Amino acid sequence: MSKINLAYLLLVLTTIFWSGNFIVGKAASFYEIPPFSLNFYRWFFAGLILLPFTYKEIIKKKGYIIKNLGLFAILGITSITIFNSIVYYSLYHTQVITGVLMISTIPVWIIFISSILKIEKTNSYQIFGVIISLIGVISIITKTDLSVVKNLNFNKGDLSMVVAMLSWAIFSSLLKKKNHKISQITLLQIVIICGLIFLIPIYFIELSLGNHIKIEKPFLLTLTYVVLFPGLLAFLFWIKGISIIGTNRAGIFLHLMPIFGALMAIIIFKEEIMIYHLVGAMFIIIGIKISNKKKFTV
Repeated sequence: MSKINLAYLLLVLTTIFWSGNFIVGKAASFYEIPPFSLNFYRWFFAGLILLPFTYKEIIKKKGYIIKNLGLFAILGITSITIFNSIVYYSLYHTQVITGVLMISTIPVWIIFISSILKIEKTNSYQIFGVIISLIGVISIITKTDLSVVKNLNFNKGDLSMVVAMLSWAIFSSLLKKKNHKISQITLLQIVIICGLIFLIPIYFIELSLGNHIKIEKPFLLTLTYVVLFPGLLAFLFWIKGISIIGTNRAGIFLHLMPIFGALMAIIIFKEEIMIYHLVGAMFIIIGIKISNKKKFTV
């Protein structure tokens, strides 16, 4: 198998695993599994599983790691601390279909943020694509109902998903900024450690509010899935895919998530696709297509 085909396979599997994460995250809300605690244990156990394979390189490359600790901390905060926690929190309050549609705009935001951070040049088509995609996101958040805007009656799950969306775009853009002198599995380990450090106080705050995890079958099954598939395998596949074909091309595969996620949600939770989903999806698709044109660099 060629490296390009390998990247495509890994990225398709990544989107399947991440789509499943939305389904499991929604199921967790039905069993009242606290979202921030779930995310904490997800990455705590993922980090433990990785440690036997990474500790030697961490010790060997500790000078390089310390030198780049600021970047690794930001990568950990944006991906582990913010993105994953907010996704689970959002699914307490919004549909899976809404969530995966909004997440599908991330490739456009990666292009936009890469330009702002001067990681990659952008062009007028990409800027216009961002604007069109944003209209799609707004259509979903407002449910194409102007009274929602007038009364500021937004769904907090939808609004928090915007935070998650932008956080992942920042993570992916920064991931592309430089070639790291450590293996991909060790990079993931360091990102997990950094993310967990900032997640610990949030975890204890959730506990102090009386949100405790019940060690029962639903939690154990949920934890097993989120640790192994969207946690370890998807992150490793995503990092590997980016290393082969680049962030922008890899980001296109996230467009598969609304398809996989919506199908799963319809089959498992009997969710319905509403008119505002279709309107939002139309703008998102148009924005994505426009943003992939390559002229008039600025």
